[in-house]
Amino acid sequence: MGSIYQLHEKEGLQIDALTDEASGLRIEVNRHGAELVSLARRGADGKWTGFLYRDGDPSTPAEGWKNHATVMGFYVHRLMNERSIYRGHTIRGGTHSFLRHKDFAAPAVDTTANGLLIYSIGPGQIAPEEYPFKLQLNLTYELAVAAGRPELVVTFEFHNLEPELSTHLSFGLHPGFAVASLAQARVILPRGTYVRHLAPGNFLSGETVRVEHPGGPMPFEKADLPGSFLLELADVPEAVFAVEDPGGRRRTELDYHEAPYVTLWSDGHDFVCVEPCWGLPDNLQQRPFEEKEGIQEIPAGGTLTRTFAIRPEVLG
Repeated sequence: MGSIYQLHEKEGLQIDALTDEASGLRIEVNRHGAELVSLARRGADGKWTGFLYRDGDPSTPAEGWKNHATVMGFYVHRLMNERSIYRGHTIRGGTHSFLRHKDFAAPAVDTTANGLLIYSIGPGQIAPEEYPFKLQLNLTYELAVAAGRPELVVTFEFHNLEPELSTHLSFGLHPGFAVASLAQARVILPRGTYVRHLAPGNFLSGETVRVEHPGGPMPFEKADLPGSFLLELADVPEAVFAVEDPGGRRRTELDYHEAPYVTLWSDGHDFVCVEPCWGLPDNLQQRPFEEKEGIQEIPAGGTLTRTFAIRPEVLG
């Protein structure tokens, strides 16, 4: 049957909405930052339930975290003193880099199947001090159904437009999943071996802790979430995470098979972030940009494509 596309204006912002009535899945994306501001699922009672923090509300709150699902790139988390050196070029920028601050053009829209939105940004929209080499990003939000379950599939596709040089970058998504009570919510980690990278003051110390997890609730205290848990998926055969919110009758499954790192974070309000990351913040002893921990490399003229899926479920 296909999906329904609509353009809305909220708080002076342009919001692209895509609804798949058949599967009961809906998204809203703010063109500022190409940020997902709503992920909603229709329950058996016909009512829509939002799964993101402050779902569907792009206004600025009086306190706390101000985002919903920040797009991170071309680095993640932080640069030491908000600057780095990349092959003799100076990069300057704040937390999670510049994509979150860009106004994206209208997306390419396809409503013939479940539906997708593609947001693009290229060299002409990126200042040299933000990133000195030529890369093109296509960011896709796709409504899909897998094994009878509705899901949002997110794809990062980077094209290296440099004909002779490889390029380096980090990226990811920073989604905050709404919970009725942070105290009652559960973050479920799959079985496997994790390596926690310690980052006092948001920068890597170089110290790591190996965590053998049998699968189940995260083995970390929620009171420590504001400090972030940077987890390398060293040996996690089935990298499917979940956020369980019994008070809100929500469960969100997160298929992060292609992500090398996952970050867990909350500022103490009623949400928890489970972030797929392709990279880590700077070390306290800063390295050149191309030598950052977890940095991704794209060969000259090459393409890097990474995908993950979010499966929201309204509980009965």
